[in-house]
Amino acid sequence: MIKKVAIISLSRGIIGESFVQHEVKIGLQRLKNYGLEVIFTENALKGMDFIQEHPELRAKDLLSALKDPSIDMILCAIGGDDTYRLLPYLFENYELQNAVKNNKKIFLGYSDTTMNHFMLHKAGMNTFYGQAFLTDVCELENQMLLYTKKYFEELIQTGAIKEIRPSDVWYTERTAFDEFQIGIPKLQHKNQGFELLQGNPVFSGKILGGCIETIYDIFDNTRYSDSVELCSKYELFPSLDDWKGKILLLESSEEKTAPALYKKMLQKLKTTGIFSVINGVLVGKPIDEVYYDDYKNLLAEVIDNPDLPILYNVNVGHASPKCIIPFGVEALVDAENQSITFKN
Repeated sequence: MIKKVAIISLSRGIIGESFVQHEVKIGLQRLKNYGLEVIFTENALKGMDFIQEHPELRAKDLLSALKDPSIDMILCAIGGDDTYRLLPYLFENYELQNAVKNNKKIFLGYSDTTMNHFMLHKAGMNTFYGQAFLTDVCELENQMLLYTKKYFEELIQTGAIKEIRPSDVWYTERTAFDEFQIGIPKLQHKNQGFELLQGNPVFSGKILGGCIETIYDIFDNTRYSDSVELCSKYELFPSLDDWKGKILLLESSEEKTAPALYKKMLQKLKTTGIFSVINGVLVGKPIDEVYYDDYKNLLAEVIDNPDLPILYNVNVGHASPKCIIPFGVEALVDAENQSITFKN
């Protein structure tokens, strides 16, 4: 059972801003209702400008939380878009590798936190992908979305996830998050379950991956002029040897990337050779189901390997509701049984 949670801002410092304090208050109360002791890392609440200007202090917060024996779980506040800038402060003198030695803490986040998942994977620590504090625990409905809540509770109560099944419903995302939204339910729709696009319905391997837009920043400087240079210098993207036999998770962000760019992102991934060594691909539901069929068609077209299993419409990442996917744990995907099970 998790007892103490540290909330951290590794990408964006939004939880320090006044306009989200009604959400933060809701989320804190929910965590305390579970009997959890909750702390914020030293710089987590210092606001967006401060967090953006101080990647070295974000890195310091992560290292401190990893080294603190009283902390059981590190919960990311939200994503963002520049956590790659932590790389020099975590790897220049093996700081991160030393901090994660024999470390059994839970680390949970998604979106731009994909970069942090890759960093922790490189350092030898297994992590959990799919939810964050502000977007999920602080949900403005009268309780966390039930499907999201189920997996969050399983993680804090057992320290693991045993099985993932599809949600019965999906939700249209809010366009406003002010205090007037408190207690107002999201619009819900019937969900159709996991969809096998191609390949064997049963496949296995350890899962790794994350947000496709963030992964693209490792190879493309459009968003930041130095992201490719830094990610290359510290060899952030795992080697093909490392990817061999794994399952790649890809989910797409709230940017609702146009199909032409989504295709370019997949093509860039393909140039790494990853699709020739992995055992399968899991793909998250696109937010609001925008470009749902376009993405499906592009995955099959670009990967261009009909034997590689692709499981689509997994409730993880940016679309609501969200499960939690353990990285680094052997997973068995069974499309016919509509399940993903983990050997913890």
